Order: sequence, then structure tokens, then C-alpha cells
Amino acid sequence: MTEPISIDIWSDIACPWCYIGKRNLENGLAAVASDEDAPQVSVTFHSFELSPDTPVDFDGDEIDFLAGHKGMPREQVQQMLDNVTGVAAKAGLEYRFDLLQHTNTVKAHELLHHAKAKGLQHEMEERLMSAYFTEGKHVGRVDDLVELAAEVGLDAAETREALESARHLDDVRADQAQARAYGIQGVPFFVIDGQYGISGAQPAEAFENVLRDLWAQRRGAVAASAE
Repeated sequence: MTEPISIDIWSDIACPWCYIGKRNLENGLAAVASDEDAPQVSVTFHSFELSPDTPVDFDGDEIDFLAGHKGMPREQVQQMLDNVTGVAAKAGLEYRFDLLQHTNTVKAHELLHHAKAKGLQHEMEERLMSAYFTEGKHVGRVDDLVELAAEVGLDAAETREALESARHLDDVRADQAQARAYGIQGVPFFVIDGQYGISGAQPAEAFENVLRDLWAQRRGAVAASAE
């Protein structure tokens, strides 16, 4: 048996390009799944906080935050958000920056590690990003996170205990330490098989090409060793 290709993704719930990159990867995976010798792939998400100093309850909208955080004029920020919204639409995502509630994401990352331990990391990642970017839901408070966790099948009481005790905070910090070790400064960042780095929300075709090339190399190596 050939080992699956590992894809480790560093991302943040509050990163618009991360959701786009996630969807592009999924579209790439769907394309190669129909190959006669389809690559086997294992995907794991890792924590990265873009703005760890953000308060849980930010007073203002996304334009207020970015104008203050990046020192950009409001008109320029609006143009930037309009551009991201257009790119997201091409990936099949309907971003609503007018509804978005900016917040600190460390608890959301703790929740993702809790979900990972229960085998529901991918479902939780999708639910959090959809809640944040398309539904205007709050993803920084424990009560809101517990509600979202229950929607993907996690036990509410157990999830609340995990978040209130910060049981998975060390896991979040370990992910961040690994990102520093890799030299990752922006997300999304994809590490494939622990050796190939892909930065940014690349198109689906880029993932297709890498996966097919790696799988062909791996199958060739297995065949050679069997001779």
C-alpha cells in the first residue's frame, strides 16, 4: 500500500484567503479523485493567529479594524474587501463583510483541536469559516462556539469544558511554534509531505498538478522497490 500524501494547512478562521484556499484545495482534490489511479490524501489543519491582540468583542466593523490595523484609508480597505469578495465568489463562497463580527480567534483554534480529537476537525473548520465569513456569526465567545460545535455533532457540555479549561491551548501554541520553525509568516500555507511549501490561495489546478506529480513519483518508487 502506498502511504497517503500529507497536506498540513496553517490557517486562521479570520483569514479570508484561507477559506478561499481551503475551497480551492477541495476542488483540486475532487478533480484528482476521478483519476484512474487517484492520489490518496490526508489533510490536517493547524493554528495560526493573524491578529492575536484583537479583543473578543471588537467595537467596529471590518473596515474599522483593517483601517486601524493596517493604517489604510477606508476607501482603499473597501476596494480590497470588494476584490476579495469577488475572488471568493469565483470559489463558490458568498462573503458578507457587512455582517462580519471581527474577534479574537484563539478559542476557535482551541475548538478545532477539540474537534480534531473527536474526528470532526474538517467539519468544524468549515462550520467556523462559513459562520464567520458568510453568516456574520460571532466565533470568539465560548457560548457561540459551543453552539456551532453542537451543529457538527460535538457534545455541547464536553466542548464547553474543553474551551473554559483551555485544555487545547498548548496544542494551538505548538502549531504556532511549528509555523515559526517552518518560517511561515502568512497564511494560508500548505506543507505537502513535510517538504513542499505552497503559500497563498492557489487555484485548484495548482493543487491538482502537485498531487498528481507526487503520487506518480511515490507509485514509481513503490514499484521500483518491489522489483
